[in-house]
Amino acid sequence: MPCEHCMSEKQTKRTEEEKKKLMNRLSRIEGQIRGIRQMVENDAYCVDILTQSAAAKSAFSAFNKELLRRHMEGCVVRDIKNDEADIDELMDIIGKLMK
Repeated sequence: MPCEHCMSEKQTKRTEEEKKKLMNRLSRIEGQIRGIRQMVENDAYCVDILTQSAAAKSAFSAFNKELLRRHMEGCVVRDIKNDEADIDELMDIIGKLMK
């Protein structure tokens, strides 16, 4: 079943352990974002909000780094072996992550 949010028809099979680790990271990020929202609602000091925002950004970067590593070790290696490597796709996603 294709992902309704996905831009690609491709899928990546992940082990339950991989999914659990990624989902745990996302849950922590989600909690951080909820905390930031509450800080804004409670008129917290700007610097305190910015500090928490920076922490959330760092957590999201760590998530992206881990997912990219798994992509390169799994999907990219598999596609190279099958002579289906799409270097442009890889470079595009790296470019988006570096913005």
